Amino acid sequence: MDPSKKNNMGATEIFRMPPTDSTSPDLLGGHTPSRPTLSIVKGPQTGSVFELTTDLVSIGRDPSNSVFLNDMTVSRHHACIDLTGIGSGYATIEDLGSLNGTWVDGAIINKAVLRDGSTVQIGTFRMIFHTNRRAARIQAEA
Repeated sequence: MDPSKKNNMGATEIFRMPPTDSTSPDLLGGHTPSRPTLSIVKGPQTGSVFELTTDLVSIGRDPSNSVFLNDMTVSRHHACIDLTGIGSGYATIEDLGSLNGTWVDGAIINKAVLRDGSTVQIGTFRMIFHTNRRAARIQAEA
């Protein structure tokens, strides 16, 4: 044993993960979408990213939905996201009477506001909502 290490027995050592840590993958692979997205971060289909291309986005187990979540914990027509307020930096999500409910940022909801970074839990799927708005420069008043 190295004598210099003998004096530090039991001392806490700091381990730093490299910036390219595999636990935080680049889900979009360098692609920067211009529309809002839902990224699945937990559950079936982990790593899938849905670019939300219409103002009203249906979510459910039925393949006709804009966001198709193929799992029995999801209702056929589970929830709907309204993106008409996205120009102001938010959207809304509404549960459509699903059996297991819709959760936003840890709370069960009937209808809620989604902001950039909000978590959405539908069945066994945990997703992150991103507005993907470009940062706007604020003009100073003269």
